[in-house]
Amino acid sequence: MKIVIAGGTGYLGQLLSTHFLKDSNNTVFILSRSRRANEGNLYYLKWNGKTRGSWTTSLENTDVLINLTGKSVDCRYTKKNRKEIYASRIESTHLLCQTVLELENPPKVFIQSSSATIYRHSEDTLMTENKGEIGNDFSMDVCKKWEAVFNSYDLSRTKKIITRTSIVMGNSGGALPILKTLVMLGFGGKQGDGNQFVSWISEEDYIRSVVHLIYQKEGVYNICVPNPLKNETFQRKLRMKLGIFFGLNMPKWMLKIGAKMIGTEPELILKSRRVYPEKLLKTGFIFKTNNFDAFAI
Repeated sequence: MKIVIAGGTGYLGQLLSTHFLKDSNNTVFILSRSRRANEGNLYYLKWNGKTRGSWTTSLENTDVLINLTGKSVDCRYTKKNRKEIYASRIESTHLLCQTVLELENPPKVFIQSSSATIYRHSEDTLMTENKGEIGNDFSMDVCKKWEAVFNSYDLSRTKKIITRTSIVMGNSGGALPILKTLVMLGFGGKQGDGNQFVSWISEEDYIRSVVHLIYQKEGVYNICVPNPLKNETFQRKLRMKLGIFFGLNMPKWMLKIGAKMIGTEPELILKSRRVYPEKLLKTGFIFKTNNFDAFAI
């Protein structure tokens, strides 16, 4: 296959490109703001996510286009950062959709990234694709506008898929190394009241689910395990896996101070994401790791 990944130098992009390149018959093109040397069947194309360039020709005759572009939300939600979070997602999605619309031979499949944080804070209800309740705070609004741009384009010759991805757990990046460090430092107790749910998926199952969806019907899919855990339970299980039998609790006030010190937002930990992958399961997808007890660290 020919695969193009916009924003492919980040954590998830690297997971996917590494997987696809295990098959020597595949070719991967990464659209990136930074210049890097090509290697084997991996090619880097310069783009800024805002304007056309020579990269547009790479989309011709593409099997799969994956858009992961967007400024990280692991930052303080200042006016400047909010503007960049919106712009980096909305502008790049507009640009890619408009380009695909004008191609002679457009991508067969277009996978658009979104986030499970589109759903409201929920401790009582499982949020499915069809019945999930979407709210109006900043992070939800970002996802709504992101998806709305993608949905506004009628790409009749391209299958369109939206992935509402939860926290991807693995040792090579993302949230887990930070959580492990906190546990090792003695801060492995519950965070806040500990009742908020953690929706997650292993690196391996994230990759497998994206590959699986290439061959499914278009639509919106939650990418997460079917068994979200309460934060208190998650933290206890993580401590046990690391052989740490004590962890200090971190109340909300402490998390707010800590988040400010390291330049992030407490919402990333305190928001309850009780999300369920109903549509993914209905396609016949089978998780290799569907509960945290089976997750290897």
